[in-house]
Amino acid sequence: MTDLDDTDRALLRLLAANATISAGEAGRRTGLSQPAAWRRIRRLEEAGVLRGRRVVLDLAALGFGVTVFLGVKLATKGRVSLEDFERAVTAIPEVQIVQHVLGLYDYRLRVTARDLADFERVLRRRIMTLPGVGQVEANVLLSEERRPGPLG
Repeated sequence: MTDLDDTDRALLRLLAANATISAGEAGRRTGLSQPAAWRRIRRLEEAGVLRGRRVVLDLAALGFGVTVFLGVKLATKGRVSLEDFERAVTAIPEVQIVQHVLGLYDYRLRVTARDLADFERVLRRRIMTLPGVGQVEANVLLSEERRPGPLG
């Protein structure tokens, strides 16, 4: 769906900032009635433009103060299937995101931990023991800024 008008884009910006906003409030902010806003939001969902709404947790407030991005290169792709690695890595609760990428590494993982000692435990006992793991590079997240994305 590429035929988005300014009102659709305004609705998407509102929902991206606060996914819990009501159709009535979204309509008031975009000059639509509640039913018209609801119909547009529903159309965006049906077209696949809106694929869901998420709750964003404050990991630090929950006691997870360390986020680490791992680049993982599999040792030998022929001996261990990508599916075996993906199945095993997605079973680790501290691994929040698994991305199969093209480049120096085969996978990029976002790992959360309570502190560096907890991360070391996860790395040594869980990630390094996964099938096919070869080279691993860790990058500790120092700060993060959420950008509004292409819709502004």
